[in-house]
Amino acid sequence: MLLVCWLLVSPQPSWADWMCDGDRLSVEITRGAVDVTGLADGIPNSAAGTLPGDGVLVRWGDLVLQLPRTNNAGAPSYTDGRWWWRVVDASEPEFFERRGTVIHHQCEPV
Repeated sequence: MLLVCWLLVSPQPSWADWMCDGDRLSVEITRGAVDVTGLADGIPNSAAGTLPGDGVLVRWGDLVLQLPRTNNAGAPSYTDGRWWWRVVDASEPEFFERRGTVIHHQCEPV
């Protein structure tokens, strides 16, 4: 329970903005419902303060995406199978689109 309280009050960015391929991209973290009842060892895979069930809301031009968090190791990443978002280095976030091939969208901080 202490871990859950710490995660809820610890400072974390809830949104950020970048320019991706010439258009503003904004990302807002959305918190999902996680039932921790009965987890003796706490919540697994709570990298960077995110939890299973969390997601991001991505706004890019006319596009609005709601991407769920993956359970991949390392920095939190978010995907719906077509779009993929991850920030390891805030100066170069990773934003990809899969359309037959993988399209890498170039992003930089605003």
